[in-house]
Amino acid sequence: MKRFSFLTLWLGLCACAWAADPPVTYVRAGKLLDVRSGKMLTDQVIVIRGEKIERVAGSAQVQIPAGASALDLSRATVLPGLIDAHTHLFLTGEDNGRYDEQLLKESWQYRTIEAVVNAKRDLDAGFTTMRDVETEGAMYSDVDVRNAINRGLIPGPRLQVATRAISTTGGYPLEGYSPEVTVPSGAQIVDSPEEARKAVREQVKYGADLIKIYGTHKFHFTADGKMMSMPTFTLEEVLAIVNEAHSEGRKVACHAYGGAGLKNCLDGGVDSIEHGLDLDDAAVAEMVAKGIWLVPTLYVYEGSTRAEDDAASGGKVSRASLHEPSFRKALAAGVKIAFGTDVGPFPHGTQAVEFEYMTKFGMSPLAAIQCATTRAAELMGWSDQVGAIAPGTFADIIAVEGNPLEDIKQLEQVKFVMKGGQVVRNDLTK
Repeated sequence: MKRFSFLTLWLGLCACAWAADPPVTYVRAGKLLDVRSGKMLTDQVIVIRGEKIERVAGSAQVQIPAGASALDLSRATVLPGLIDAHTHLFLTGEDNGRYDEQLLKESWQYRTIEAVVNAKRDLDAGFTTMRDVETEGAMYSDVDVRNAINRGLIPGPRLQVATRAISTTGGYPLEGYSPEVTVPSGAQIVDSPEEARKAVREQVKYGADLIKIYGTHKFHFTADGKMMSMPTFTLEEVLAIVNEAHSEGRKVACHAYGGAGLKNCLDGGVDSIEHGLDLDDAAVAEMVAKGIWLVPTLYVYEGSTRAEDDAASGGKVSRASLHEPSFRKALAAGVKIAFGTDVGPFPHGTQAVEFEYMTKFGMSPLAAIQCATTRAAELMGWSDQVGAIAPGTFADIIAVEGNPLEDIKQLEQVKFVMKGGQVVRNDLTK
């Protein structure tokens, strides 16, 4: 019996040793964009051990063993996996009038299935990490999607999730229904600092990685072509949310256009302004002084919302027409900017079109790519894990055929995706 026990122990130890020796993969990169230095390197080899990058060096410095697992991307440009810091996995085309239908007719379970499909589409498009900034009425279902991805049950990007988001009475859809009819809301509703603190505590309890609030909601255009945004929260409510979230180690993302609602968010110390399409000089200066991020989401306002706004303002102004000068102002002032798209109202897997508008509105291709890699990773607090091809980071890698520094639209045609050392998509070496 003792001999058998010793043998069993020995075999168990050997099995543990074997299991602890992760596989090594070598990736040959014809061109490799080092997003941290901004340099385009040539003829590089990425050494991946398990799910992490172990080494990056010129091919002359790395001997690939015979028979080793190797991927040849020598004719491609290799970059870190992209990061979208503003997504909605639980939306599927609200620009087509589906928002009310989704909340009224689709169960949380069905919408979670839609979110799983959307996560795969985004991953296939090269987005290996995302912040999902609320479930739009599907409660805490994003926590389940995040956990299922982390456990390897379903494919998808690494996620930080905001769960329900927070707004005030009259500050978020569904709207326009009879007061005799109880309808769901796309966000959790609070109307005092005490309720706001409780909402943060509840969302953190059920798995929120960050807190999302709506600093503005309703808006209208004046006769002289200006946009007036109505605030939702009072400053005291924003302070309660931010203080509670920060005490829990969570950041606060604030949807805001401009005006008093934006100022309340800035004065309250939020970590990022989402959209920020009507920033004045004072707001920009405060964002720079406090290190508050801007996640601009430019492209989403170029679709049906432009036509709606033109109709509402008599052709004088639209959210899109306000967004470009606001973005340029923030860029010139040195506001910290992270890539985000608001994907969901438009189809998942297509959000790389955002790069076109960032560069069209004054940002260099390299800076735009850094916004979707190193900068977005910094916003998320994950700089040591994602956003670069460097030793110690996850082996999240994409590749395109051309040079995105010369043609930014190459990022709309990603041909290779690896997440955590596992190939997700490969249209280059088949």
